[in-house]
Amino acid sequence: MTTRQRSNASPDATRAVDWEQRIDFARLREERLERAKASLEASELGALLMFDPNNIRYVTSTHIGEWARDKNARFALLPRGGDPILWDFGSAARHHQLFAPWLPPENFRAGVAPMRGAMPVETGIPDRLGQRIANELREHGLFDDPLGVDMADLVTIEALQRAGVQVTDGSQVLLEARKIKTPREIALLDQSAGLVDAVYEEIYRMLRPGVYEHEIVARAHQLLFEMGSEQVEAINAVSGDRCNPHPHVFSDRLLRPGDQAFFDIIHSFMGYRTCYYRTFNVGGVNAAQLDAYKQCREWLDSAIALVRPGMTTDKIAEVWPTAEELGFPDEETCFGLQFGHGIGVGLYESPMISRVHSLEHPVALEEGMVFALETYCAATDGRSAARIEEEVVVTPTGYEILTRFPAEELLVAGRTYVRGADLVERGGDDAGADGAGVTADTVAASAIVEPAGVPR
Repeated sequence: MTTRQRSNASPDATRAVDWEQRIDFARLREERLERAKASLEASELGALLMFDPNNIRYVTSTHIGEWARDKNARFALLPRGGDPILWDFGSAARHHQLFAPWLPPENFRAGVAPMRGAMPVETGIPDRLGQRIANELREHGLFDDPLGVDMADLVTIEALQRAGVQVTDGSQVLLEARKIKTPREIALLDQSAGLVDAVYEEIYRMLRPGVYEHEIVARAHQLLFEMGSEQVEAINAVSGDRCNPHPHVFSDRLLRPGDQAFFDIIHSFMGYRTCYYRTFNVGGVNAAQLDAYKQCREWLDSAIALVRPGMTTDKIAEVWPTAEELGFPDEETCFGLQFGHGIGVGLYESPMISRVHSLEHPVALEEGMVFALETYCAATDGRSAARIEEEVVVTPTGYEILTRFPAEELLVAGRTYVRGADLVERGGDDAGADGAGVTADTVAASAIVEPAGVPR
């Protein structure tokens, strides 16, 4: 593992101060827009039309809250050779004109979108959008060039086509721009992971029989927002016999002694996301659970050890078990269990790594890529499983891990249970034949071993 050069002082501090350079947000905005413009310039497209809030934030550095994420209510146009134009939700445009000086005020405009069909054709809204985009393309001399769209509803696509616009996919141009992270982006990804480090400390404290999965999810949400998270996209909490097969969703299940439990925390801090699994045991572990965790960790470490510039994703996928070895009929059936995915303003970015596609379509790793690697191993007890995930940065000579909560070995949470025979034996040694003065607490305390693994 190597360490990248720091771009700012006090990297785990989350405030701006006057006495040292922290994250330079002005430079972050400039770098992201420059990368988007360069990617567009290298393509055959005349312009990009964006509805994806991740792309809109990356290109315009604006954000109006997570309520807008699934509405397709905002749209931005990036013309070749020009600055982005954003049509935003009503008065949000006025707010940007006043407080977002990095773009010309006239480039922030109010506009209404079809909003996934909520504004149908008969309202005139879809065709108004289509004409607006067509007019901007004409003004920039780009009407005859293809327009790349990142994502849109069919109502919008058909309206653009009625306006004579040539519509094609624009998502790859934007994903190419986002593929390499700047030092400031990496610093924000690191801070985002740091919030989750703290949440896992709290989860480890909470784990005990009688706690519900959804209680842990609720507390994790609370703590993340208290620390500054903008959005908690999802928290997986999976325990006991729900571990196998992986259901990818939390429930109201009650934790019980001896349960294996794994968690995934996906949230956004300053626009940058995490995907960060950890597995724990509740109160008592068996050999099958330990073996599954060890195997899961070995698969993950084998993949991480390969990370460096020039390595290709097929080599990483090759170290993972086949579908047949995992007990599945084909790779699609177990997709996501042994998995890698770029992470940034979006949860899934380049490179994506799996046995479904990487063996035939490898991608070379580059310095500045940031991605998550995750593995899964079912236990032979038929109910438990281990799931671990690390976020890694490709450095000039190798990698750096951003996710730091200990995970080298399986950690056991909750109360340490003590056998009556242990009390009698300890009593005979320490307090006479009657065992006077020896309690379960004193025996448990003497048996405590510090959790294995240290922040890496």
